[in-house]
Amino acid sequence: MSEQRINLCLGIHNHQPVGNFDFVFTEAYQKSYLPFLELLEKHPHVRLALHCTGILFEWIQHHEPEYISRLRQLVAAGQIEMMTGAFYEPILAVIPDEDKLGQIDKLTKFVKQYTGYDAKGLWLAERIWEPHLPKPLAAADVKYVVLDDSHFRAAGLPPEKLLGYFVTEELGHTVNLFPIAERLRYAIPYEDPQATIDYLRRLASADGSRLVVFADDGEKFGVWPGSYKHNYEEKWLDRFFTLLEENRDWIQLLHFSEALQKFRPVDRVYLPTASYREMMEWAMPSVTIHRYEEFEDKLRQANTFEPYKDFVRGGFWRNFMAKYPEINNMHKKMLLISRRLSQLRGKADAAQLEAAQDHLWASQCNCPYWHGVFGGAYLNNLRYANYHEMLQAEMIVDELEHAAAPRGKGWVEISQQDMDADGADEVLVSTPMLNVYLKPQIGGSLFELDFKPKAINLSDTMSRREEAYHRKLQHLPPSEAASDNSLFYDWYRRVALVDHFLPPKTTVEKFASAHYGEQGDFVDQPYVATVEKKQHRVMLSRRGAIWKNQIGQPLEVQKSLTFDPQTPKILIAYTVKNLQQESLALHFGMEFVFALLAGKESNRRYHFPGREVPDCTLSSLGAVDGVDTVELIDEWLGLKITLTAPHAGAIWRFPIETVSQSESGFDRVYQSSVVFPNWKFELAGQESWKTQLSLTIT
Repeated sequence: MSEQRINLCLGIHNHQPVGNFDFVFTEAYQKSYLPFLELLEKHPHVRLALHCTGILFEWIQHHEPEYISRLRQLVAAGQIEMMTGAFYEPILAVIPDEDKLGQIDKLTKFVKQYTGYDAKGLWLAERIWEPHLPKPLAAADVKYVVLDDSHFRAAGLPPEKLLGYFVTEELGHTVNLFPIAERLRYAIPYEDPQATIDYLRRLASADGSRLVVFADDGEKFGVWPGSYKHNYEEKWLDRFFTLLEENRDWIQLLHFSEALQKFRPVDRVYLPTASYREMMEWAMPSVTIHRYEEFEDKLRQANTFEPYKDFVRGGFWRNFMAKYPEINNMHKKMLLISRRLSQLRGKADAAQLEAAQDHLWASQCNCPYWHGVFGGAYLNNLRYANYHEMLQAEMIVDELEHAAAPRGKGWVEISQQDMDADGADEVLVSTPMLNVYLKPQIGGSLFELDFKPKAINLSDTMSRREEAYHRKLQHLPPSEAASDNSLFYDWYRRVALVDHFLPPKTTVEKFASAHYGEQGDFVDQPYVATVEKKQHRVMLSRRGAIWKNQIGQPLEVQKSLTFDPQTPKILIAYTVKNLQQESLALHFGMEFVFALLAGKESNRRYHFPGREVPDCTLSSLGAVDGVDTVELIDEWLGLKITLTAPHAGAIWRFPIETVSQSESGFDRVYQSSVVFPNWKFELAGQESWKTQLSLTIT
């Protein structure tokens, strides 16, 4: 009887997002990427596929070029097979096809230039699969993709059939798919290395035709909490590599490309939309996640989860864009710029178009487009980076579209379109220095304010909403639950120009915590938009009501925004009109939100001209009475926001801070600062109150 044998393909995926801090790159390199490579050099019989995202690859090229030389030697020796992917690690399914092809081509060429390898395998970001992908992948000359075996089990395939690779197609365009063994993903590097050898022994066959795949994040070998000590100081990874070499007489380490040559596909397969299990759970609404977890718990208690878990699936990745409108806006803004860029191809300077295209691709980096146990969308530095890139692309597009306009004259463009694909038109205003995006259907609010000279979206914040993991805070000891006092939830989306009518005794503390009674129906209700293009003005109005003794008192709010073609200044005029004969006492204000990245840094602060305020950090809470002007100063970014509100009774301020989960616990994250000028006045029957504010960014 011949020795039973098994084939094993190993894959490692290394990634850092656009906008991550340089010290994070450095730490990840020193704790994971470099020691992993050094250990691989000591085990010449260990062979694997390596994927580095273009973001990380460029950082290594600039900061640690010796790593590239050593990597090239391992590739030349046949020890490493390089994989390609989309250069800036986007969710491939939700970017335009021309961007898919361009990003894959960029990384494939980069890998070829610096490692000498012509990569044909692709790492799919977050393993997010959709059935239309084979066609663009085939067009990019991709031969194989690695995906979780749960994708295949969701298609009804039994585990015993997943010992090889499969072929799939879309309209006759084919690509091969390798299933990653979940058992190995959880065992490596957590169980004793011998456990993996024993598992492979159980799967080995006399004909040696079976193939098992392990592929996972490289950061679990050094970056994840406790993993550096476990893998290198306690030598888990060295022991694992040693066992693989000692058993190479029956464990054959193959590159994926070699497996394609050696074996035929097990079968044709058509996979449903899928990602890894946790991602599909996170994509669901929070209340549904609670029910999902309870259902899984019941299955485990009945000892039925393991045999039937293939039929327990979460949601669909795209629903992150329904769960978080902030993510949807970022995605649809990216698509808007992509369409504008496409219209310029063949009509404008090629070098400028290429520069704009690369900025746009960088803005597609996936990390702030979802949220789970990692920070994702709640990390403001990642959202800032994506907006920073797409606004740099937009400024090039602006320049090309207005190339014929007289220099120094400026321009104002106002359009009405369903930018965020929710079935209702938004009003989009653009000048050489600003973008102002308004949402008439929801409070006539301002949901995006871009200051182009600094390529920043000053309205880039997250609302405070309940997350499924928040209930875990209730079971933490007091010393670990310091973030619990920040668990306030917003009943409306935190954006700007939100019009509030408050009960007389409302305090800034109650308003900041969203624990107050709104007296009007203006916050999230429809306004009528009127565009006056020649005057560079947008008018928004609503005939609503103020609730008094549970009876609606008719009231009208009109607001207009007037834009300057040459300066970053907006004039905002308000009229509040009592539509009945009976007088009304009102406490009225409009909410502004400004996102300046850090709440407690001394170089980011409030300034009230002529007033001394003890705590002026952007995370401070308070009310300053009898002032007309507030400034938000960011020395790090080099900008100042000046809001003038004549005769305001007070200007309130408070931070928006969220509590999110991370690998190390719970984090309180500064999102933005709310500025709320407000007035108290009385209107006689049919009387109107008026004011005009100005917002200037310099």
